[in-house]
Amino acid sequence: MNEILKQKATLIQLLLTDCDGVLTDAGVYYGEQGEHLKKFSLRDGMGVERLRKYAGIQTGIITGERSPSVAMRAEKLQITELHLGVKNKAAAFTEIINRLGLQPHEVAYIGDDYNDLDIMQMVGISACPADALPQVKKMVDFVCELPGGAGCFRELAEWIIEAKNEALMSPLGQGYITLSNGRKIGKEQPAYIIAEIGINHNGSLEIAKKLIDEAVAAKADAVKFQKRTPEICVPKDQWDIMRDTPWGRISYIEYKRKTEFGIVEYAAIDQYCKKLGIDWFVSPWDTNAVDFMEQFDTVIYKLASASLTDFALIQRILETGKPLMLSTGMSTIAEIERTMVYIRDYDENYPLCIAHSTSAYPCPPQELNLKMIQTLGAKYPGIPVGYSGHETGLATTVAAVAMGATFVERHFTLDRAMWGSDHAASVEPQGLQRLVRDIRDAETAAGDGIKKVYDSELAPMKRLRVNISDEYKEKPVM
Repeated sequence: MNEILKQKATLIQLLLTDCDGVLTDAGVYYGEQGEHLKKFSLRDGMGVERLRKYAGIQTGIITGERSPSVAMRAEKLQITELHLGVKNKAAAFTEIINRLGLQPHEVAYIGDDYNDLDIMQMVGISACPADALPQVKKMVDFVCELPGGAGCFRELAEWIIEAKNEALMSPLGQGYITLSNGRKIGKEQPAYIIAEIGINHNGSLEIAKKLIDEAVAAKADAVKFQKRTPEICVPKDQWDIMRDTPWGRISYIEYKRKTEFGIVEYAAIDQYCKKLGIDWFVSPWDTNAVDFMEQFDTVIYKLASASLTDFALIQRILETGKPLMLSTGMSTIAEIERTMVYIRDYDENYPLCIAHSTSAYPCPPQELNLKMIQTLGAKYPGIPVGYSGHETGLATTVAAVAMGATFVERHFTLDRAMWGSDHAASVEPQGLQRLVRDIRDAETAAGDGIKKVYDSELAPMKRLRVNISDEYKEKPVM
């Protein structure tokens, strides 16, 4: 597979296709009422589902046809971008990407006729079936081996899925991992900033949405929650311990149940985050929680520090194939090494990143040990290293980025005085805004390491320096 094309394939978010001669066999059929019908390939239908499930890519149809069977087929396959009777395909394409907020390079297109050429010149990847017109075959990026209507769409779909999977399973030495939405974490990338909501929602979906709103306003990259099965995670000898809570005096197990979100809440969170354009994911604390979360297409799994030695949980996460972020608080180097060996034995190229952390809430500055970011980077070259902080200030998290952290995570709350165990060590909305701003300023200020004289320095140079180099004497002051 061409390396440039593979790279383009990892960016695809939408696959558009012509219909007649691509999704259908281009034959002419009529129903009992004389309506124009079409014959579809079942293989292509499976391609639509696999694109959606395994690559997060939606499918759309742009066609000059008006056959009712096309509309029925699209409805069955949950294809919402259905454009029938189109006379100007390029105009339809432009309307679609503008409405969906996509760039042309994030779209692939399959066509087979001259009226497809305009779109093919605009998209990231163009393709055609084996029996497309000669001029079309000459200009596309990808010529399917199969003829139109007999699996051409599925062939391209599998090619894109393969390219995306290869990117997700990229060798550890590359220095970055790629999330399912195409975002990269690692070397030469802006720091990935995670606002950890955790259980600071206090069991309230309304509070969770307010926290997501504030994270978006602060321009964080992601929000993170925690998912537990209380009956598994709470030791039985603690179930009946009574506790004062916002719901009154109740048992500890009942309290943990009330702060745990289920399918209704996480479905709402999934829709809300997608609507606002922010990533979301969770730290699962047990294998049942992973099974539960597989209902959602989150971008990564985070393994909490407490779970670093829980190999049954790690195994279940690895089986999902999603990138994994390890947190290393309360751990020895030997424990980190054992977990790394376990993961590499499973797959030496598994997409993985490591967070340095100290599991004290709040953590005093003298125990943050930020140089561990560099120690882990040297020990595991090519694996993105980040920082999960539980301190009360902001400066040390900015310092972590300056010391090489490729991602950072901080607990986040609406109010540190709220009831709950994690609020006191969390950042409030204004603090999160300052944190993101200061991290981005630090990244900008890092520059490229190449010494130069900026135009802004010319005036003070000519005013203050005794001997000025010839190359600057005649250069005008800006």
